[in-house]
Amino acid sequence: MSFIGVVVLILLAVLLSSNRRAIKLQTVGGAFVLQAGLGAFALYVPWGQATLAAISDSVALLQDYGNEGISFVFGPLAGSKMSEVFGSQGFVFAIKVLPLIVFFSSFIAILYYLGIMSVVIRVIGGGLQRVLGTSRTESMSATANIFVSQSEAPIVVRPFLDGMTRSELFAVMVGGMASVAGSVLIGYASLGVELKYLIAASFMAAPGGLLMAKLMEPQTAEPRDNFSDIEVYPDDKPANVIDAAALGVSNGLQLALNVGAMLLAFIALIAMLNGILGWVGNWFGFAHLSLQLILGHVFAPLAFVLGVPWSEAMTAGSFIGEKLVLNEFVAYVDFAAYLDPVQAAAKGIQVLSGPTQVIVTFALCGFANLSSIGILLGSLGVMAPSRRQDIARLGLRAVIAGTLSNLMSAALAGVFISL
Repeated sequence: MSFIGVVVLILLAVLLSSNRRAIKLQTVGGAFVLQAGLGAFALYVPWGQATLAAISDSVALLQDYGNEGISFVFGPLAGSKMSEVFGSQGFVFAIKVLPLIVFFSSFIAILYYLGIMSVVIRVIGGGLQRVLGTSRTESMSATANIFVSQSEAPIVVRPFLDGMTRSELFAVMVGGMASVAGSVLIGYASLGVELKYLIAASFMAAPGGLLMAKLMEPQTAEPRDNFSDIEVYPDDKPANVIDAAALGVSNGLQLALNVGAMLLAFIALIAMLNGILGWVGNWFGFAHLSLQLILGHVFAPLAFVLGVPWSEAMTAGSFIGEKLVLNEFVAYVDFAAYLDPVQAAAKGIQVLSGPTQVIVTFALCGFANLSSIGILLGSLGVMAPSRRQDIARLGLRAVIAGTLSNLMSAALAGVFISL
């Protein structure tokens, strides 16, 4: 069934294309092969599985280092005693997850300052450019999105945003929608989501975003891609490594506060909406009507063609819908309850099957949601004021393309885990 999902997603992107005749087979074919190849390497090839496990262990080690700082600041509140006393309620999101975002943001800022991230972005971005025939700017931006957020990645191509073609600008936008920042990825893992699948999804998002971007907005104008160099640092480069770490802490703190405040508001709003829907539904004999139930019905067929068993398709569909309408963090928080037998038993729900857990993990791993349009307008619009109208016009299409990229990764994951 996952293979059917791959075909359906490509057909959807082609149907939504602004110029089907301009689609370049080298670019979209190469992007698909690269996305599928990364999926096969990570999920099917034994050596690839071992490599992914080693990377996951390294990131988990970083998480342990972050927990040292959390334990110092919060003391016993961050210890195992909380779980022993309160059970599943002992996991305090504000203590166990948000501080890790701050630590990881600081770590990435140090890598940027030392030039390590610069080398990685140039190597991977250059490889994408040669294999796919995409321009250097969109390739570099797609690579940067593996590690940083959709508002930070365009910094690597900031001087060239004004002169980009419509297709290049769209590719930059979709790259941000299809990926997640490394600093929040570790937050998802702290919820209990399998880290190795999150890492695989992050790398698959680079070619996946370019695949959907070039299907929906093919290159019709000649890109002005004759740049001698692309700087990967913002204008205010830190004075030294300590300044870089401190700047990363400040950025991470802002991100963590935004995530916490967003979850507080959205989960409360969902509860209020579910109360209203339940009250209205009670008049018509649907006392259990809720947002999750509605989204589950709408997206269940999509989850099914991705490879989710029909018995779990409504649950999986509700997570996909939450991610699109709200954001991926809200969806991952709800999804996490279906991964842990203790949490599931406390809520009276069934733990999802292994294949469904993998497919949903990939499907949710991206920033493509309606609120991200505002984020892109606020970030890209400031970097390139002359392109603000183009960004606004392409916003919804970028959300769709980013979502299709995430779902493509999920469908490919479903194919490889079934082999």
